Amino acid sequence: MANFNTHLNVAFMVSGTLSLAVYKAGLVGDSGFLMCVALGTIGGLLPDLDSDHSTPIKLGFNIISFVFAFGLVMHWRSELSLLALMALWLAGYGFMRYVVFHIFTNMTVHRGVIHSVPYMAIMGLGMTCLSYYGLQMPLTASWFYGLFLFGGAMVHLTLDELYSVNLSNMKMKRSSGTAMKFYQHKDKWWYLLLYAILLLLIYIAPPFEIFWSRLSDPSAWAQLRVGILPELVKSMLQ
Repeated sequence: MANFNTHLNVAFMVSGTLSLAVYKAGLVGDSGFLMCVALGTIGGLLPDLDSDHSTPIKLGFNIISFVFAFGLVMHWRSELSLLALMALWLAGYGFMRYVVFHIFTNMTVHRGVIHSVPYMAIMGLGMTCLSYYGLQMPLTASWFYGLFLFGGAMVHLTLDELYSVNLSNMKMKRSSGTAMKFYQHKDKWWYLLLYAILLLLIYIAPPFEIFWSRLSDPSAWAQLRVGILPELVKSMLQ
């Protein structure tokens, strides 16, 4: 499969290019552009959360452990002594980084249900719902955030499938089909749960028709066509 740097760089390039197009079309603002790039890049690393030794999961748990320990200290800062707070900090960090991380890695199998299309669709729709209902973001931006997260994950899964092809003699490796998957019989109950959650998120998601009407508005893409070439190039072509 593709390595960490490949996933990171390709996801960043793809999300950056598409974000620029959406931004120049006037569909998102400055902050929306940055969020789309960031979420697309994060999505490109998301499927490897089920790998015990991957860089994203280690980095993610380090950050979560730090935030958890910081939260504990801030909550008890006025009631505990300095030594007690230091002990609480170390205990909170150690609990998340080693105990919870150990449980998580034992419960997940690399290229299991996390490394699948329905799981990534849940992440994308979950981001859309969180942005719209939780953070009160505009509807168009919320849908773009979810789509860019999902799109980055699809870039990851596509790269893994491409790396499963031995191009020298055009043969499929044993890993072929383990990345871009929709169902595995051995995990049928997990997939049943995934699709049930996905249907629920589709039901409660913000209105897609409004987003689609904005996305398909010809005036936005006309604006993009106007600004697609630098003025110098335009003058040379005239």
